Amino acid sequence: MSESLRTLKGVGEKTEKLLSKIGIMNVEDLLHYYPRNYEFYEEPVPVENLKEGDTSAVSVTITSGASVSQGKNYQIVSAAGADETGNISVVWFNMPFLRNTVKKGCVLILRGRVVRKGNRLSLEQPEIFTPAAYGEVMNSLYPVYGLTKGLSNKTVVKLVREVLKCRKLQPEYLPYEYREKYQLADINFAVAAIHFPKNRQELVLARKRLVFDEFLFFILSVQMLKEKTEKAPDTFPMHPVWTTEKIIENLPYQLTRAQLNVWHEVERDLCGHSLMSRLIQGDVGSGKTILAFLAMILTVENGYQAVLMAPTEVLARQHFLAMEKLLREQNIEFCHPVLLTGSISAREKKEIYGKIESKEADIIIGTHALIQEKVKYNNLGLVITDEQHRFGVKQREALTTRGNPPNVLVMSATPIPRTLAIILYGDLDISVIDELPARRLPVKNCVVDTSYRPKAYSFIEKQVRQGRQVYVICPMVEESEGMDGENVTDYTKKLRQIFPQEINIASLHGKMNPKEKNKIMEEFAEGKIQILVSTTVVEVGVNVPNATVMMVENAERFGLAQLHQLRGRVGRGEFQSYCIFIQGNDEKETSRRLEILNKSNDGFYIAGEDLKLRGPGDLFGIRQSGDLNFRLGDIYQDADILKAASETAGEILALDENLSLEQNKALKEMLDTYMNEDLENLGI
Repeated sequence: MSESLRTLKGVGEKTEKLLSKIGIMNVEDLLHYYPRNYEFYEEPVPVENLKEGDTSAVSVTITSGASVSQGKNYQIVSAAGADETGNISVVWFNMPFLRNTVKKGCVLILRGRVVRKGNRLSLEQPEIFTPAAYGEVMNSLYPVYGLTKGLSNKTVVKLVREVLKCRKLQPEYLPYEYREKYQLADINFAVAAIHFPKNRQELVLARKRLVFDEFLFFILSVQMLKEKTEKAPDTFPMHPVWTTEKIIENLPYQLTRAQLNVWHEVERDLCGHSLMSRLIQGDVGSGKTILAFLAMILTVENGYQAVLMAPTEVLARQHFLAMEKLLREQNIEFCHPVLLTGSISAREKKEIYGKIESKEADIIIGTHALIQEKVKYNNLGLVITDEQHRFGVKQREALTTRGNPPNVLVMSATPIPRTLAIILYGDLDISVIDELPARRLPVKNCVVDTSYRPKAYSFIEKQVRQGRQVYVICPMVEESEGMDGENVTDYTKKLRQIFPQEINIASLHGKMNPKEKNKIMEEFAEGKIQILVSTTVVEVGVNVPNATVMMVENAERFGLAQLHQLRGRVGRGEFQSYCIFIQGNDEKETSRRLEILNKSNDGFYIAGEDLKLRGPGDLFGIRQSGDLNFRLGDIYQDADILKAASETAGEILALDENLSLEQNKALKEMLDTYMNEDLENLGI
């Protein structure tokens, strides 16, 4: 399964490069590149029942054959059809050969997106079927994959079919009693049916099994790590220090009641008789970072090293500069911070490694570079991971193998209800910062349709003229086959045509290399870029107090918890901030969901309400957040499966804590593969 993609029929250098762009490096990756949605070929509807924005099929007689006209950069093929209930116009782009297929008088089934042209409805770029051909696919599900420019859905479908056809069956690794208890499908059935389900029932069964496995492996890895750390001797005796009290007194702002409560919990843990393993949850902007800095200073004054790991280089640099500023303002000379990231030169890295090993550096801030083998710590007492959710487990494991496990603090802005957080962070105590600093002005929100765009652009220009900055969020990086919605690439070009040249507009997305991303984020943080068009990569971004507008296109495509986190990117400075959610469809259900954001700034309330509205039947609905890196599972939507996986993990480990019994041999092999894959993703 780790074979090269070149072993597949039709995969040459070009296709291999395109597949690598979406993270498919080998045959195994392809098999686990699950569809992001499915086309459901429903029965054709009468023309009079067509609704704008829907994808529908109609059975029509062609009343005017295909004619071809020339657009600016493309050819337009137009035709018209009718049934007993009405007429419909049809449009295709760059398909002139259709004049031989779409002929006057023939009966065809056309399936495509319904759009409005003036006061008439039209089908845009529909698929064409004969009635017999449509009968063969009717009521079936067809996979739709996430793509990149130049890669078609048909290509991915063809390759996945080939892999499924010739792969060896995988040995079943989940004990029969749990498959029986939770009615879980066989693993080989699930892998095949997630790509090509015969019906919705098969899809539900396949997805349930794969989601269960994702959660089970995650929880097993967390629980096994917990066993290791609980057995570890406490070799970090610490005592409270006056320095932290003085810092709290001298800060230019007052800590909130919630911040003080959480700080006392952290201080008590660090100075207690067992290792700290704590999660601090709090909305974006609730003041988690200052508590992390206080914990690091207390650790260093007690003679140990402290590490803070951030998810991006830009955020790591920002934390480093903020720590330097705090130490300077508070006249603290016993702490010596260094910044360690992947992009610094080999010579600088060597110098920093030396400082860490000799303990000349005692506060180390950085990215995944902090857990490379070359880094040798000298009495590491505290590890803090910022927004590191799933990878936090692997990072902590990597660090526990370097001598005695350190104290651990995990910070998260993802609003996870306490019951689920206890399962996901089974090895951590949980603290919640449930209030925002009083000096923060609440963000003003509005949910609008696409007709509001000209007003929004005018408002954005006004804010930029006042010296402010703006985020614009799109759901996609580039135009993608079979997927509607705004994309970063085209939207950036569009805004450059709309706004005056002196307004600097840049784009940011996950497909850029780390150097490019860092450069763009740094320039935005420094105020050199006024409008940043981005995907949700800014969700875990940097602190830009000067950014006052967040405009989200196709807001219906995001989970409310994710929209809430995006909103947290603005409102961080002294100026009034605004969030404009643009709804790309007119569905009432979508409007109800988005309206929740207008009513509350409480992330936990928003996540809970979103879950109530969506319900468990929304199989491939919007993910609340991608932070936990599950391929299919969504902790909110799949909360029941998460609980079942948690119970299973508990029962398995209670009988066999190291998974050394014969019946768990295959499960142990799968778990080892799972954990190694994640460590490889971190470059360890």
